[in-house]
Amino acid sequence: MPADGYQLNRALTYRLHRLHKLIDLESQRSYPEATGLSLSDGRCLGAIGAFAPLSINDLANRANLNKGQASRAAQALVDRGLVSKTVTANDARGVTLTLTASGKKVWLKTIAMIDRRNKEVFGVLSANESEQFSRLLDKLIQQTEQGLQPEDE
Repeated sequence: MPADGYQLNRALTYRLHRLHKLIDLESQRSYPEATGLSLSDGRCLGAIGAFAPLSINDLANRANLNKGQASRAAQALVDRGLVSKTVTANDARGVTLTLTASGKKVWLKTIAMIDRRNKEVFGVLSANESEQFSRLLDKLIQQTEQGLQPEDE
């Protein structure tokens, strides 16, 4: 148990979650304006464009969503003609997601918006600080991923 006087607001996980929520607040405004997509649809389109071809499970992992959210977002993107969904050859329940030509155009707008948002958030850091922070984040992510048990994935 933490000692009396423990400052939760100084805990790494608390601060990372706070930063995430603050960034999401602005992203919820930025995505519709820049891309015409909701935040979750935009994240999914971004992930599909960057990592295609993706299954729904892969999309959920890449977009940091649960499988249900990823499935709904993927279907919304298919319905809008931005993503194509093909049944995988070895599993009729499985699908592969890729961008359509229209999806590629919106994806480019999405990537430009993400790049702009990253520059706004991280612009306060020097180039050296930004590089160091990136390396430290990678190290923390790698360590945390290694600590996950298979049933947690």
